[in-house]
Amino acid sequence: LSHSPLDFWADRTPVHEAIKQGQVLELKALIENGACVNIVTVDSITPLHEASIRGQIQSVQLLLAAGAQVDARNIDGSTPLCDACAAGSIECVKLLISHGAKVNPPIYTVSPLHEACMSGSAECVKLLIEEGAHMEAQNIYFGTPLHIACSRQHIDCVKILLDAGANVNTAKLHETALHLAAKTRNVDLITMLVDYGANVYAEDNQGRKPLSFTGSSNTPSSKCLQHFERTPLSLAHHCRVTFRRALGPSRMKSISQLSIAPKLIDFLSYDF
Repeated sequence: LSHSPLDFWADRTPVHEAIKQGQVLELKALIENGACVNIVTVDSITPLHEASIRGQIQSVQLLLAAGAQVDARNIDGSTPLCDACAAGSIECVKLLISHGAKVNPPIYTVSPLHEACMSGSAECVKLLIEEGAHMEAQNIYFGTPLHIACSRQHIDCVKILLDAGANVNTAKLHETALHLAAKTRNVDLITMLVDYGANVYAEDNQGRKPLSFTGSSNTPSSKCLQHFERTPLSLAHHCRVTFRRALGPSRMKSISQLSIAPKLIDFLSYDF
């Protein structure tokens, strides 16, 4: 009966330990002496997972060159690309993708884009979107990547997602990105979302609007949302929102290729 290398597991292995200690020469010697680069620990962590979560580009290079499985999953279903994004290591992310790592692996936890938004790595978010990452991928606990970026207050990641065409009003249990921004009481984030068309009147599954989460009526975030609720949007604002929606995500992502891109991007983007 034959087995895949991933059928064999151990508590910890010399390969995993070499990566943990950052001993690249030791890892190279182990590989040259026949160590299995796809052996897994009891929680299904491969050496490539270990190197990726630590952002160890040299170790990742050695493992991939030795035949490490680029889309192996650990016990949580995460791939090395997910781990590299969680570490915010753009170099590891680029290397894994160049070796065929899927930006949309069929997993049931969080996607690489979710992880990049969670870590706040704007570079990783931008690269993943350029490589075709699904911006509307839903996670049962966290919602979409935009939900995560807002709840963590990673405004640069939020703007990249919105500029690329992410749906600002997608809901998780009827909770929108604006609800999450209101909970953080971040005025800049609230203002950005509204500028990109967030519905200030959206209600969660308990009938609460974003304003309900901003604390007392005198807080800056509460005053901000009160203003947006009672002040009609300008014609220019309506035009920007309508134009973005008409373009859709695919065209928003390729808009930089247009000859009129600079002026058009100035018109469509929130001047933050």
